[in-house]
Amino acid sequence: MNNLDPIAVFMTEAAEQLELIEAGLLDLTRNLDDRAQIDAVFRGLHTLKGSGSMFGFDQLAAFTHHCETAFDRVRKGEAPATEELVGAVLDAQGHMQALLETPNGDHEDMSRKLLENLQRAVDGAGGAPVRSAETAAGPVTEPATAAASGMRSWLLKFSLPANAMINGTNPLGLLDELRELGDCDIIAETDNIPLLDDLDPREIHLSWTVTLNTDKPQSEIEDVFIFVMDDMTMELTDVTPALAEVAVVAKPVAKPGEMAVSDPAPVAREASASSESSKAQPNDAKAQRQADNVRVPALRLDEMMDRVGELVIAQSRLSQMTSSLADLGLRSVSEEIERLSGELRDTMMVLRMMPVASLFSRFRRLVHDLARETGKDIELITEGETTEVDKTVIDRLADPLIHLVRNSIDHGLENPQDRIAAGKLATGRVQLTAHQTGSEVVITIKDDGRGIDRDRVRAKAEANGLIQPGQQLTDQELLQLIFQPGFSTAEKVTNLSGRGVGMDVVKKTIETLRGAIDVKSEFGKGSEIALRIPLTLAIIDGLLVRVGNGNYVIPLSAVEECLELTVEEDLRSRGRSFISLRDHLVPFIRLRELFRTGTEPEKFQKVVVISTGSERVGLVVDQIIGDHQTVIKSMSKLHNNVTSFSGATILGDGNVALILDVAHLVAAGQSQETQMRAAG
Repeated sequence: MNNLDPIAVFMTEAAEQLELIEAGLLDLTRNLDDRAQIDAVFRGLHTLKGSGSMFGFDQLAAFTHHCETAFDRVRKGEAPATEELVGAVLDAQGHMQALLETPNGDHEDMSRKLLENLQRAVDGAGGAPVRSAETAAGPVTEPATAAASGMRSWLLKFSLPANAMINGTNPLGLLDELRELGDCDIIAETDNIPLLDDLDPREIHLSWTVTLNTDKPQSEIEDVFIFVMDDMTMELTDVTPALAEVAVVAKPVAKPGEMAVSDPAPVAREASASSESSKAQPNDAKAQRQADNVRVPALRLDEMMDRVGELVIAQSRLSQMTSSLADLGLRSVSEEIERLSGELRDTMMVLRMMPVASLFSRFRRLVHDLARETGKDIELITEGETTEVDKTVIDRLADPLIHLVRNSIDHGLENPQDRIAAGKLATGRVQLTAHQTGSEVVITIKDDGRGIDRDRVRAKAEANGLIQPGQQLTDQELLQLIFQPGFSTAEKVTNLSGRGVGMDVVKKTIETLRGAIDVKSEFGKGSEIALRIPLTLAIIDGLLVRVGNGNYVIPLSAVEECLELTVEEDLRSRGRSFISLRDHLVPFIRLRELFRTGTEPEKFQKVVVISTGSERVGLVVDQIIGDHQTVIKSMSKLHNNVTSFSGATILGDGNVALILDVAHLVAAGQSQETQMRAAG
């Protein structure tokens, strides 16, 4: 049973088609003579127009038709691809997105403005005028020029799948598209229409025979059926050579009462065979692609992830119950369920993984637009695009990366004149890279611009009261000040940046993802900001500890080592909260005091050393219970201001354990260390 909404499916596919069109246009900006990209963009526009018309998105279809017409002329060599033309279609691509999302909205003014811009670009390229929307919406009748060079005759027989209309296919629309290709003679075949009692009005029982005279290539005829090609039957035969031969033979010898019969020309048979062969290849490729991939709504994956999480919790409870029983058979079954649930969990985690290429590809357009807006020459380099991250993480990383890229371009990169004066290449470079380290993914935004002026950051921070005048800060602490709310060293506010909002958004988003930010910068040479993000936000490996009477989970990826805090060391460190770890002082936090448990400390307390990058802190706990498969549950809105915890989980005995926010605790520990050092 197919419960998918055809309109929703179309909108998803159209959005993907728009992304492909955008990518093709951006590639064209680098090489305007790239014939493969010109053809790809034209096919994309043609597909979008045809599918939009088929599903009732008339404004989108009519508007896209203009862009398709412009690119058709480029494809045929009647007009060159120019920067202005590609830029105009890029601008129009954004409007197509709006027409797709709000098909019934009032887009007339914007459509007219963009089409005027497109017309100017076409005129500048020496092209013919773009046809009006009224002309585009209706069938176009080309004059019959059968004798013109390149004109061919095609015999087309086709039938659509019975449920084609249910899935949104309009046969009349397909026939109209065929008429647009040239002189057309259409015959509806009615042989398969059932008796009235057996007739299902929702199904198609007709087939068609079409004779088409056109100068269009075979691919354009096949493109008319691009969305139903896999399910329909179609026979397309080039009959031009046969007709020519009949005409040549019949003219001198035909007499009244005689009938000329000619054997089909070998050339025609070869052409027909070639046609069948060329037609089969794309269909086979499509079928193979469909067999390799299945489109599944993200909501269903989320629901399945929730079920797997519940299964992991139930399995944990079962393991805990059976561990105290002597029934070996029951324990064996429990261990088997544990193995299966573990494999199911791993499989489910893989299903949610997406390559960061889907994230990085969004920034090509952003960089292109910002380069035009700022007048800077910018090269975007991406690496590690095959690195995979949980879908939720990908979705939530988009906004922070947009702010960082905009900041790099607006504040970091100099204009071409200043770069040349500084001995740099005129073209600035922004580099996006991704790689996996353990259970984390590191995404880095690097530029070769002017870098961060530390003196300016300090002066601004002191002026804003963020730090005391002359306050001692580590280099990382100083650089992290750029993420403070409202902090900006920009001399003026532009429409790109300067209000001190974007970097604050970056910090808060990364913190909610349980990630961390590292900043490196060399004045005059550029900056590098690394975002360290967990691979997934659904299930993690955790270390279960007890503090007082409560249980807590520490993400295992952040744990470096565990130590015993003896009574002597505990007493010796009172008032300082430092332990010596291989000749390095590491600050530690007594969680029992932080959480105000009101309980006495255990005789042999433990210190769990956790880290985020180069910063470390010890957490003093009463007992280390062991590792725990942690299904993360979100905190309620009432706990939004509780910064020490990033979530909660359900234990095997049904109790709830809070998950410690490692980044916040490390920051608190480092702040404590700074205060102690300042106090001497």
